[in-house]
Amino acid sequence: MKFFQLIISLVVCFVVCTKTNAQNPSFQDSIPPFFIEKGDTVKTMVLRDVYIYPQQTFTGKGQEQQYLKLIRDVKKTLPYAKMIYGTLIETYEYMMTLPDEKAREAHLKQMEKDLFAEYKPVLKKLTLSQGKLLIKLIDRECNQNSYDILKAFLGPFRAGFWNLFAGMFGTSLKSDWDPAGKDAAAERIVQMVEMGLL
Repeated sequence: MKFFQLIISLVVCFVVCTKTNAQNPSFQDSIPPFFIEKGDTVKTMVLRDVYIYPQQTFTGKGQEQQYLKLIRDVKKTLPYAKMIYGTLIETYEYMMTLPDEKAREAHLKQMEKDLFAEYKPVLKKLTLSQGKLLIKLIDRECNQNSYDILKAFLGPFRAGFWNLFAGMFGTSLKSDWDPAGKDAAAERIVQMVEMGLL
């Protein structure tokens, strides 16, 4: 009987935590590590969202190959999109500590040089479809497209130059992530990769 009460308490806690956490991002920090229910100590925890998808079906071998290629591309580019998000947060926080605009500009130029030196060889090995996907995944992770990020850090002229350069390869830095539309299959794969299912 006590085991059954423990399971029900955990499920209730999970539902309450999930609903409250969606409204208040700092809710997880305010959860006590346990609570006492009729003399029993029950551990509390916040669980991640779980997405359940139906079995993937294909109409032909070509569609299956395309899906497998998308899985490969997401697995290769998603870590870079997450790294870019982390770098943006870190750079923004560091730039706020710099005393003036001249120091910020010097830091950005040095950082741009360092990033090019470190990641240019790796990014040059991406295929065109992986590059396009990376631009969209950056929008997914950062909640703003690559053009707006470049414009904020480098200014409109240099952002425009890089967007023009991307246009020569048939893409745009202004590409947005559309998880319910044309990027639905990629969104499904991203969520499955994040859950460790792929």
